Parts: sequence; C-alpha cells; structure tokens
Amino acid sequence: MTDKLKLKELERRIDEVLFYVWDPIGVSDTPAARGEYSSYTITILKCVLDEDIKKIATQLGKIESSSMGLTTNETKNLEIAELLVDFKYAVEEGLK
Repeated sequence: MTDKLKLKELERRIDEVLFYVWDPIGVSDTPAARGEYSSYTITILKCVLDEDIKKIATQLGKIESSSMGLTTNETKNLEIAELLVDFKYAVEEGLK
C-alpha cells in the first residue's frame, strides 16, 4: 500500500478501531478522551501493513501490559487484529 490517500484512510480507521472497539481502559464513551490511543496508531499501522494478525495482536498486548499496566486480553486482541487487516483490504479495494 503506497498510495498516501489509502495510508491516511487506513491510519484513520485504525485510530477509530483502537478507540471505539479495542478500548482496553474503557474511555470510548468520553469525547474528551478521543485521542487516548492515537499515539499507538502508527505502530499498529506498521503491523497491519505486514498483514500479520499474530504480530498485531502481540503488539496490542504489549501496549496493554507495558504502557497501561493491564492484563493482556489475547482473544480480543486477535479479534481486533483480524478486523484491522479486514479494514486494510477494504481500503485497498475501496479507494482505487
């Protein structure tokens, strides 16, 4: 994926998934917290571009445990990873 428009769209979708779906600290119902996970978007984007679901899930787990001090939710992280890769394909197909 080299098209800048597609990369920007995928980045936006990843940021939204992290906030509204992944949301390990439960702040998605607080508008003031909208940028809470934005600092992780580029790291996750790099993993998504590799299309490696296990790598994405592992990275999400590292963020939960190292950055947030939470227990890793491996099942949810795999679901989120699959969703993000699906979004990658959707962006590639949709923005031709």
